[in-house]
Amino acid sequence: MDLQEARKIGPLTVLIDRSLCVGFGDCVTEAPDAFELDDGEIAVFGARADGVSTKKLLKACEACPVDALSVSDESGEQLVP
Repeated sequence: MDLQEARKIGPLTVLIDRSLCVGFGDCVTEAPDAFELDDGEIAVFGARADGVSTKKLLKACEACPVDALSVSDESGEQLVP
């Protein structure tokens, strides 16, 4: 699997930097439909990520203590971290 995984969810583009993720799982706690931990305890997108609200998605990405999740809006402006 690639070290970075990006997905467009609604108006946002979310990037998971798997090289930074240490598996705390705060993103999963905040938005279990958007994120899950794989067998290596590293964040990946959940099967229902596309249905998560923008507010919940931002909160989950902001919860990452190592900034492994970044979010950009449609204009490319980085919102998180």
